Amino acid sequence: MSLAYRIYRGAEISAIVPDLARLRITVFRDWPYLYEGDLAYETGYLARYAQGGAIVVAAYDGAQMVGAATGMPLLQHDDDFSGALAACDIAAEGVFYCAESVLMQDHRGQGAGHMFFDAREAEARAQGKTYSAFCAVVRPADHPMAPKDYRPLNEFWKKRGYQKLDGVFAEFSWLDIGDSEKTQKRLQFWIKQL
Repeated sequence: MSLAYRIYRGAEISAIVPDLARLRITVFRDWPYLYEGDLAYETGYLARYAQGGAIVVAAYDGAQMVGAATGMPLLQHDDDFSGALAACDIAAEGVFYCAESVLMQDHRGQGAGHMFFDAREAEARAQGKTYSAFCAVVRPADHPMAPKDYRPLNEFWKKRGYQKLDGVFAEFSWLDIGDSEKTQKRLQFWIKQL
């Protein structure tokens, strides 16, 4: 089965927000996110992408969206993320933030990850950005919900030229599966000079 890709920018993104919200909730239930999911929150969060400067790269199996990657200039994203760079000598206005990459498990290993990064990095260059960055959820290796066969994506990211920004974390809270209250999470910054 081969995937088809479509790139959405700005106002075009509004039409796919409901599908993208449902996809995020489904994929983010898995490790390491363990996200309980909230359709109202997701829809509101993703509506911001329908502004200028944002991109969504969507993967389709027929008419069904099975994967997507989002990105926008870092300064258009949550202050929780841009503020984390204040301790570095990297100017936030030069950073394009690759916010999420989600892909249904049975469609992995077909090149979607490369397509997602290729398109977002091309968008970053077109916007004159110097860096491409993203954050990865940090969970303890001995977490009771960690799958035994889990393979972190660190090697994939390194091969694409990304490096961890040591000591640079964004903090964000969400409701984990089965919890009744949100808890604070640490997200490790990774960055690549374009």
